[in-house]
Amino acid sequence: MMQQEHMICGGARVILASASPRRLELLHQVGIRPQVEPSRVEEVITSTAPEQVVMELSRQKAEDVAGFHAGEKALVIGADTVVAADGQILGKPKSREEAVRMLSMLQGRVHQVYTGVTVVACGGRNRTPVTFFEETDVWVYPMKPEQIAAYVDTGDPMDKAGAYGIQGQFAAYVKGISGDYNNVVGLPVGRLCQELMKLEL
Repeated sequence: MMQQEHMICGGARVILASASPRRLELLHQVGIRPQVEPSRVEEVITSTAPEQVVMELSRQKAEDVAGFHAGEKALVIGADTVVAADGQILGKPKSREEAVRMLSMLQGRVHQVYTGVTVVACGGRNRTPVTFFEETDVWVYPMKPEQIAAYVDTGDPMDKAGAYGIQGQFAAYVKGISGDYNNVVGLPVGRLCQELMKLEL
């Protein structure tokens, strides 16, 4: 096990309860090599506030996967990201038309990206899940209808909350951000590492 990963994770095996290649890449960036084990739990939302929704969903995912690793020295990480404009949550678009509608809402203004993260320490002394969220403001340049259509035609928006990926071709329309860039990509990895280092394993 690499020294950096040991320093952050205390020698525990790390399991990522997400199939997101972007989250995996961010963990690799900080020296963590997790086992990928996506949650298949049926998501249940009881809140309408974006920050509560992402924390709720991240916890459901982490606890679902942690259930398969009781007694092991393992850290299970669950995460969920949503985009919100005027308090309205924008998930992943289900159609081309929905992607166009979402991007039309976001262009020329500021919106918020929320990522909720839950860490479950399996087999450790601290069995209470740690759940938090990060919020980042994103300003988007005005976009013409044909620019929105051309971006949607790339296929990039279809598996992303809010119908865009900040690290892809949509970067051409990002005016600026306030907060954690990695949070917009899908995982506030700096905050996550700080939380992991606080755990008593």
